[in-house]
Amino acid sequence: MSFEKAMNHLKKFGLEDRVKVFEVSSATVELAAEAAGVEPARIAKTLSFAAPEGCILIVTAGDMKVNGAKFKAEFGLRSQMLSPDKVEEKTGHQVGGVCPFGVNKEANIYLDISMQRFDAVYPACGSENSSVKLTCEELFLSSGAKKWVDVCV
Repeated sequence: MSFEKAMNHLKKFGLEDRVKVFEVSSATVELAAEAAGVEPARIAKTLSFAAPEGCILIVTAGDMKVNGAKFKAEFGLRSQMLSPDKVEEKTGHQVGGVCPFGVNKEANIYLDISMQRFDAVYPACGSENSSVKLTCEELFLSSGAKKWVDVCV
């Protein structure tokens, strides 16, 4: 169901034809990069963080890590990732397929500037074996991201 939610979301932007479904897992950055045939940094991983209401989703380049101090400066919160059992409840997607498309209303999406060095990035599409190739502008527009942030190192 998560994949269908993401696909339906992408259809609103005419991007559904870019989605690739793999016969192998793409649940980690390394597996996704191998499946898509790109360098790991181009995988746009979506990380889920606890927030007082809903959650914060940070979409970042595959070779980056969220920096606690930068996160706190941006959001006024400690960077506490959601536990695996809370991810689907808060985001609408299961671990391994979390993406910024078709998420629960309470999920607030932010894109890290680390992806802006690429002409195209590859976020998941709601399942453990899918991705979609997008420019950073397409990702920003189709994800409904609130803004670009600088929270990674």
